[in-house]
Amino acid sequence: MTLQTDTDRRHLARAIDLAQRGRGRVSPNPMVGAVVGRDQEVLGEGSHAILGGPHAEIEALAAAADRDLDGATLYVSLEPCCHHGRTPPCTDAIRAAGIGRVVVASEDPSEHASGRGLGILRDEGVEVVLADGELAARARLLNQPFRKHARTGRPWIMYKAAMSLDGKVATHTGDSQWISGSASRERAHRWRAECDAVAVGIGTALADDPRLTARVPRVHRQPWRIVFDSLARLPLESELVRGAREVPLGVVVSRAAPRTATDALTTHGAEVIVAPGENEPARVRAALEQLGARGITSILLEGGPHLAGAFLDAGEVDEIRLFLAPIVVGGRTARDVFEGEGVEAIADATRALKLQCRRVGEDLLVSARVREW
Repeated sequence: MTLQTDTDRRHLARAIDLAQRGRGRVSPNPMVGAVVGRDQEVLGEGSHAILGGPHAEIEALAAAADRDLDGATLYVSLEPCCHHGRTPPCTDAIRAAGIGRVVVASEDPSEHASGRGLGILRDEGVEVVLADGELAARARLLNQPFRKHARTGRPWIMYKAAMSLDGKVATHTGDSQWISGSASRERAHRWRAECDAVAVGIGTALADDPRLTARVPRVHRQPWRIVFDSLARLPLESELVRGAREVPLGVVVSRAAPRTATDALTTHGAEVIVAPGENEPARVRAALEQLGARGITSILLEGGPHLAGAFLDAGEVDEIRLFLAPIVVGGRTARDVFEGEGVEAIADATRALKLQCRRVGEDLLVSARVREW
């Protein structure tokens, strides 16, 4: 249903803006914002600020608790929940508050929701308006990790890389530090803080010995560090393993990994995940199903190109963000952004649904949304 008034659109847009306060703080729950309004007046507003805390609707209703809610509308960026989870159902609170109209920006695709909350409100005589158009699209895009995880059980994947003007992510010797500038690297650390996990291949882990932590001020929680390491070659003295008891570390191995190596990783605090499959794309999908079952809804994939190619071949790359640096590397054996099998015909190539470019310091950030959920 198209929203009928500018007032509805303004209040709903505000609810979507409020939802972003939960970025990096509420996963595996969705980001949600809510506004209680009557005509032009805002009576109360709120957001889901932290996992386990009050939902946005409860916060907005509490902020309006001392106001007369006769004729008020609740504007919410996501369908109100109707089930008992970490908190009671929001539909109960909405009905108890005497709200007679609810405007919702997007539906909840979860199995326990999927329109049930809206149906309950309608059955109680509440007028329900489900938006479409630009505001509905904004609300859906805000929660792509939640939506993909709800529909498939697998995490949403954002691939990040820094490349030269000629499309190289490393020289022929494997050197890649630093292609992008400091401003780009700072932004990548913010993305780490917003995602549930950061993933690299064993080649990157061996070459760079990274920590894969989010080094930004006021980080709410550190992401899982995931290493795709089919033969369990990750050294016990690596930065990743040494920090495994402080920050979660998952090591994805194949069935061919030596038992002594996997046992040693487990002893040092890593969680070993055995991913079956006849080829790398199959093992990627199997690993993502297991990570999704652990509540991981979003992964920042940082490479290298071999692993990125396996994710692309598996059809599991949802967004691509490339920092294009003002340098030229050259060399026919220098590393490309994606390796793997690729496609045989251009007609079969993965095509971006939307492309966006912006300057970040000296670099150009190209963002491509590949799939929408």
